[in-house]
Amino acid sequence: MDIKKWKASDWYTIPNLMGYFRILLVPVFVWLYLNAESSKDYLTAALVVGVSGLTDLFDGKIARNFHQVTELGKLLDPVADKLTLGAIILCLAVRYPEIWILTGLFVVKEGFMAVMGLLLLRRNGRKLDGAKWYGKVCTAVSYAAVFLLLLLPDLPLPAVRTLAGLCAVVMVCALCLYVPVFREMWKTEKG
Repeated sequence: MDIKKWKASDWYTIPNLMGYFRILLVPVFVWLYLNAESSKDYLTAALVVGVSGLTDLFDGKIARNFHQVTELGKLLDPVADKLTLGAIILCLAVRYPEIWILTGLFVVKEGFMAVMGLLLLRRNGRKLDGAKWYGKVCTAVSYAAVFLLLLLPDLPLPAVRTLAGLCAVVMVCALCLYVPVFREMWKTEKG
């Protein structure tokens, strides 16, 4: 991904502006969640995540329908996703010690994806052409589970453990399925 190829107009497309907005919502959510004292406060933090999720849904549709898909947007959207999900998981780990394992898995999975992506770009100029279906499933399951934990802050501990365990299993599966994809890309020189 060559930053020099980005046009100045790409920075100001509606989908990319929505991506910036999502990134700006991350510290807002963190502050609201970490300072929450009541169910209403937790609900407010969850609503910020809901707005971020709706923005994520619409930025892609707008980009495709109005021909505003850009290389910057292809980078910005997953970065906003990972920052949002990472912030949510970290905040939940402050409240629920059981989530720390999930935090570690998230860091390992996303760290692997980032490092391999950068190494492939440097080695042979190749990049993963969008998320695979199992990556999308992992993101969807993770968001659904953590959103439930945000919406229902008084869930019993077994339910919290079940949701965290589900996320952990899906993350491990996605990581295991991505490893051979990156291995194959590593073996294949740019054509």
